[in-house]
This record gives sequence, structure tokens and C-alpha cells, in this order.
Amino acid sequence: MPERPPSVDALARSIAGVDLPDPLRVDAARSAIAAGSPQDVDRYARTIEDALLRPVVNATGVLLHTNLGRAPFASAVPSAYTNVELDLGTGTRGDRQIHVGGLIARVCGAEAGLVVNNGAAAVLLVLAALANGKGVAVSRGELVEIGGGFRIPEVLVQSGASLVEVGTTNRTRASDYAAVASTIALILKVHRSNYTISGFTEDAPVSAVAELGHPVVVDLGSGLLDAACPWLPGGPPPWLRNEPAVRQTLAAGAALVTFSGDKLLGGPQAGLIVGQRELVARCARHPLYRALRPGAHLLTGLQELALAYLRRDGAAIPFWHMATASEHELRRRATDLGVGEVVECASVTGGGTLPGVEIPSVGVALPGDVSAELRANRPTPVIARVEAGRTIMDLRTVDPSDDAMVVAAATGSGITPR
Repeated sequence: MPERPPSVDALARSIAGVDLPDPLRVDAARSAIAAGSPQDVDRYARTIEDALLRPVVNATGVLLHTNLGRAPFASAVPSAYTNVELDLGTGTRGDRQIHVGGLIARVCGAEAGLVVNNGAAAVLLVLAALANGKGVAVSRGELVEIGGGFRIPEVLVQSGASLVEVGTTNRTRASDYAAVASTIALILKVHRSNYTISGFTEDAPVSAVAELGHPVVVDLGSGLLDAACPWLPGGPPPWLRNEPAVRQTLAAGAALVTFSGDKLLGGPQAGLIVGQRELVARCARHPLYRALRPGAHLLTGLQELALAYLRRDGAAIPFWHMATASEHELRRRATDLGVGEVVECASVTGGGTLPGVEIPSVGVALPGDVSAELRANRPTPVIARVEAGRTIMDLRTVDPSDDAMVVAAATGSGITPR
């Protein structure tokens, strides 16, 4: 007689080494039995566990790694009610944007600010609120696509606005915008944050197109607040030299600037709209805003971030703390790890920002490709990169508190201490 399959309940209870609730243990047991390999039930359980959101150690050297959630930012959200839409002075209904929108605006020198749930939503809302059924002039050199298939022409269609292309891929002048002035409601300029065009090029600056009389909306995407970086004691690092910033773009004449919260801003995923008070208010009144507005947890995180900027405390913002760590400090940490070979390497900002820019860094190299073993590390996976037959763990993107985890993962992958 054929052997009877094991009891699902008994097999589920036998799973060891994973912390899963009973229904998911049962799923693992059923999958193992269906595959004819009940002896591998622990592996099926780990597959379910690996599909859950969990902390990882980012040793890739990509500071804003999209697959790892971009900017790391911890927000202390108490299990309590908040005055998200309550005016504590009057006891009446308040405005959920007054807390954070005003703080972000204060940091970058804007009249007002509005928060939505991501950067693409910020662009969509602005176009829908200000140009529905009207023309929007965009340079052909700025009709970009970013990750996830976000294309400027398609966003314009969804907003109800009409695209009016001006200039060429490599050269656009203020006169190109002026030529279509009678057919448009606003001018949209898009920062090419994830690629570069070099050679025979020309671009119309914000100050020039602002003189044409139409509102100029600039999507900066990457979200550097101020080119002077007053939150950093040493000022802006060299690798930020050519990155446009929100404060300076507004000063040049932009009516509104949109950008992401989880890139160079260093916070949680969000979309920010800052600029002229009346235009921001029109965006807040648009029906689409309700579908895009953020919740209390996101607003709480952004408030903590904005207050850190106002205190000029860059060290409290993990992205800036990691991005500006000295090579000397990274080399000391790499040496203290005691595993692998200490190597010089290069970090990048990632997340669709600063294309082609590298930041000198230091890490450790392990022989061969052991990236899969590092990802399988328990309790916390370590994500590294493979170059020229070696696995590189770049310490610029590793919090010092995780150094011991890096050592444990490296030795667990079969690497002996040096």
C-alpha cells in the first residue's frame, strides 16, 4: 500500500526556526506535502517568511536602493490618537497639512507646502489642479520615464492636461516656450535625475521661462532642499555640486516645485508640493487630493524629519549621516570587522538621483559569489554586490550598529576571520 501522507497539523507543528502564525505554518505544510517532500517543510516555511517585509542590512553601497525602500528613516509613532485634523485651539476640525506642509515649506523658503503619498502623485495632482483641459509645455529633452513605467506624457494624459512639446531632445531655449505661450496654461520643467545628456546641449533656465508669465512647475524628483546644505557642518559634499535644489529653484522663479520624500530628503515615501500659497491651496482643494493624501503615520515621520532640518541636525537623518561618513571612519570599521579583505570601493546615491556620480567608500571583499548565502542569513539578511568574482560589502550603507551582523553573515557563509 502507498505510504500515507503525514498529518498537516503535525507537520505544521514540527516546523522549527521560523516565527510564523499557525495558518502560515499550515500553508507551508500543505505545500510540502503537495510537492511530495514533507521532509523539506522547514524550507517551505522559510520561503513564506522571506516573502514578508523584514529588516535587511544594505551592504550594496547604493544609498537610496529602491528595492530596499530607498532612504532608511525610523519614525517614532506612538500607539495613540493624534491631532491630525483637529485644531487644538478651537476644538474644531483642522487641516492635516498645517503641521507638516508648513514645516517643509519653512525649510526650503516656500510660502506653503502640501504632502501626498509619493512623488508621482505630486506631479499628477499639480497638473490636474492647474491644467486640466489646458496645454502644458514640456521640453522634448525632459519627457522622461522613471522606474515603474512613470512617463511624463502619460501622467499628463491622466491629469486631463494636454502635452505641448517644445524644443528638441538636446536643445531647448526660452524662445521655444514663448512660441507656444498662447496655447498653454503652465510650463512644466522636469529634472533629468536618472540620466544625463551631454555634448551639443542647451537648456532654458527656470529664471528665463518664468519671465514668460505662465506659472512654472518644476519636478525636481530627487528633493535636495537647499544647495547650501546648512544641516551639514561642512556644507555640501563635492558630489552634490551640480544637483539642483528646491530653495534655489523657487528663488529662480518657479511657482511650484514637486519632489520625493524618500530620496535626497532622506525621509519616508511621500510627494511634496511647495511654492506659491494660492497654487498650493488649489491643489489641496482638488477632489483628487483626497485619494492621494497621506495618513497620520507618514505625516508624523515627515514632521520629525522637517524638525531635524530646522535644527540643522544632519546627523539625525540616516541618509546624510551615511552619505557624509569619512573614508577614514569607514576604513577603521572595515578593519575592525576582521573578515574579508579591506578594499576601496565606490558608493552611489541610487533611487534615480545623481546619475554617474560616485562617492568614494570602503568595504570588505569576500572571495567568490556568496551573495545568496548572505541573503539567507538569519535573523537579518545582508544584501551585497558582486564585482569581478568577489562579493563586496560596502560599509557606507551599513549602519555601524549592524557591523556585528555583517561579521556573523560573512562567517556563516563560510568565510574565516582574517
